[in-house]
Amino acid sequence: MVKVSLRHLTQIKRALRSPHLWLIFALLTGCGVLHYVEQIGIVGTVPPSFHFGLARHAFDRILFLVPVVYSGFVFGLAGGLIASLIALFLMLPRALIISPSPLDALLETAGITLVGVLACLWFRARAKQMEVIEQREQAIMAMVTAQEKLRSQIRTTMKREKELTALSRLSSSLAESLEMGPLLSSAIGMVMEVMGVEIVLIYTLEEETKELVLVVYEGIPSEFAQSVDRMRMGEGFNGRVAETGEPLLVEDASRDPRLTREAVRQEKLQAQLIVPMKSKGRVVGTLCVAMHRHRKFAVGEIELLTAIADEIGIAIENARLYQEQLTTAKQLEISQKRYKELFERAHDAIWVHDMDGNITSANEATARLTGYKAEELSHMNVRAFLSEESLHLAKEIRTTLLNAQPIVQPYEQRLITKQGTESILHLTTNLVTVNGKPVGFQHIARDVSEERRMEENLRFYLQHITNAQEEERKRMSRELHDSTAQTLIAMLHQLEHFLQSKASLRMGDTRFLWRLHEEIRTVLQEVRQFGRDLRPSILDDLGLIPALEWLASETGKESGIDAKLQVVGSERRFSAEVELMLFRVIQEALRNMARHSSASEAQVTVTFNERTTKVTVEDNGKGFAPPKNLGDLSRLGKLGLTGMQERARLLGGSLKVESELDKGTKVSIEVPF
Repeated sequence: MVKVSLRHLTQIKRALRSPHLWLIFALLTGCGVLHYVEQIGIVGTVPPSFHFGLARHAFDRILFLVPVVYSGFVFGLAGGLIASLIALFLMLPRALIISPSPLDALLETAGITLVGVLACLWFRARAKQMEVIEQREQAIMAMVTAQEKLRSQIRTTMKREKELTALSRLSSSLAESLEMGPLLSSAIGMVMEVMGVEIVLIYTLEEETKELVLVVYEGIPSEFAQSVDRMRMGEGFNGRVAETGEPLLVEDASRDPRLTREAVRQEKLQAQLIVPMKSKGRVVGTLCVAMHRHRKFAVGEIELLTAIADEIGIAIENARLYQEQLTTAKQLEISQKRYKELFERAHDAIWVHDMDGNITSANEATARLTGYKAEELSHMNVRAFLSEESLHLAKEIRTTLLNAQPIVQPYEQRLITKQGTESILHLTTNLVTVNGKPVGFQHIARDVSEERRMEENLRFYLQHITNAQEEERKRMSRELHDSTAQTLIAMLHQLEHFLQSKASLRMGDTRFLWRLHEEIRTVLQEVRQFGRDLRPSILDDLGLIPALEWLASETGKESGIDAKLQVVGSERRFSAEVELMLFRVIQEALRNMARHSSASEAQVTVTFNERTTKVTVEDNGKGFAPPKNLGDLSRLGKLGLTGMQERARLLGGSLKVESELDKGTKVSIEVPF
């Protein structure tokens, strides 16, 4: 329904744009005005009035036939009927109301309308008759054209059938062997038979040198073949075809200015057709057919030879791939053998299991690590080696790898041996996929249990050494405060009493003794400062934060650096040992900053989180280029950062140093709560 409405709407729009419509409208308007000219007041007549022997208004009614017939002729039956209705509408008022003889007027009106309709019907019948005649002529012409096309199609089909038969035979022949020599020998004979030529040459393209190499030929002497062997891309006819990838037809090769090899002229070759051999859209060589006489190759022959060349190109590429596969297979066999040897002889434990954890392969190192024999391992599941905690970690690693998320490797995992003992492993896990689908996991493990025990022992010794150092510092600080400082104070008091009681001393002696008094006072201050540096009492009395505030203040007094302390989060206390360790790390960081950074400002920030406490010491100094491993500094004699790192490790935390030249330095230590 919508389509019909749209069609009618289109027809109406087309009619409105037609000048015939407006002419018909003008004729109807003129006839209407003429029919009612007295009533309109344009002209006055006195009845009876006659024109051409007819009553005045009968003549007017006959004039209405002009737009009706014209409309039927231009717009067909529908247009004529519409015009007839409009004319009837214009004539009826005079016939029914104005005319003195209504019956005669009605009969005339009906007659005029009937004549107009009959005229329109005659136009329609005539148009259909002409349309039928035209359709019959078109059908006859179409039949003649179809016959010609059918004959041409039959000839083309027969030719194509012959070509397809030749191509089918060639394809079958090429498919019989994947060896390059027999393949090309078979192809060149088929080309000579199908194309009916005297000479055939097949070149292949070497990717590395970009040269065409003559691999097989027929119809020319071997001396000529040697003279046209090895052509660069763009050189000669074949080189041009290899470069452009388009066929080239040469009418007389011996006289062609594009000729580059004199041997072709001496051989007196004339007609040549060279087409590219392609595989997957890439030129892999050229196929050349030639004659010693003139021959004009048809378009169909060029297309046929192009199709044959593509078949040969695909066959050559398949032969190359086959040879590469054979080479790859041999290399893979050697690689698998070497991998198996490496797998079996590896010092690290290597095992592979499927997605359910069933072990599919394991080397001897794995057997030594777990205590099971290799035969036993091949029938076991990895769950037999893992505790609940280790199994939970393994599931997390599995999920991370399956989601292709980054993971830090190697990671630490614990394994239960056949004897029931626990081993600590450094483990690297990789996802094994086949055709993009995960099928299992490969693990490479190294037993670090002994190393961990040694590290724990070393940490234990370091902790005790550190405690011993701090105790010695504490003792020395107490000795300096209780003994040395008190002795110096007593000396000051005695010297003051002596100077006050001896008024008879010479002025020079008095000045000397007072200078000595000031030097002793300075020594006393240095002893007190040294004692505070060894073990600040504020750390033991008030805790870490007040001690850091005092340390920032002292740093500013000693070095002139504006050092500030900022505390983030809810402040908490630690054990005396932990607070002392943190204080020493921050103290060493501020000392290094004062000695080496040339900074004017420093910021110490202590952040208390739910699970960790983080301390950062940042300055605006000249910075430096830190090594990738802080342990490398100890080899250079720079033990400050190394000592800070060891203290952080004793606390179970980590130390990070960030610095750039002219951009300052930031030292961060984070310890668990």
